[in-house]
Amino acid sequence: MPDGTVNLMVWHCTIPGKTGTDWEGGYFPLTLHFSEDYPSKPPKCKFPQGFFHPNVYPSGTVCLSILNEDSGWRPAITVKQILVGIQDLLDQPNPTDPAQTEGYHLFIQDADEYKKRVRQQSKQYPPIV
Repeated sequence: MPDGTVNLMVWHCTIPGKTGTDWEGGYFPLTLHFSEDYPSKPPKCKFPQGFFHPNVYPSGTVCLSILNEDSGWRPAITVKQILVGIQDLLDQPNPTDPAQTEGYHLFIQDADEYKKRVRQQSKQYPPIV
């Protein structure tokens, strides 16, 4: 927090793009918001607003089955599993569960433009040194 306090219910993480993918070189900020009901309920996971990906809502919220408290979530799922699952999702979008119109349509209809946009976005999130 700006005032030096710590909020253990909000974690600021970084997801590195996998080597050998169009996401390589990007270090993507992700915030995990834990509720008082954790681990009975999953954390809300958010990239910055406007993040380009078929399974990320315009608000930045990640759409991933293991984060769905009504179906995929289990209290035994670890934070590491969440982060690795999101990292995998970056390069392997789920076209059956789109959250964003633009990202979905480009992924389905124009693979070259989709990959170009992903590479551009990766350059917007360089490593923090």
